[in-house]
Amino acid sequence: MLPQFVDYPSGAIPFQLALLGAVFLLIAVVSDSLWAVAAGSARQWFARSPSRVSTVEATGGALMIGLGGTLALTGSKS
Repeated sequence: MLPQFVDYPSGAIPFQLALLGAVFLLIAVVSDSLWAVAAGSARQWFARSPSRVSTVEATGGALMIGLGGTLALTGSKS
């Protein structure tokens, strides 16, 4: 994946690959950490109220039924 972003005429190809890999790793760690913190905060907020938990469960169930119905009605007819 990374060789397409390497500038061959400028040389130091292993260094360029290492730098691109490090930048990718840094971006992945930061974004995954932010998602984890957001998910943990949302879980704590939902867990504080039983009505919120039941609302999320009901919404999830309705979405699953809706997706199943959509799949049943629009599935492949072959």
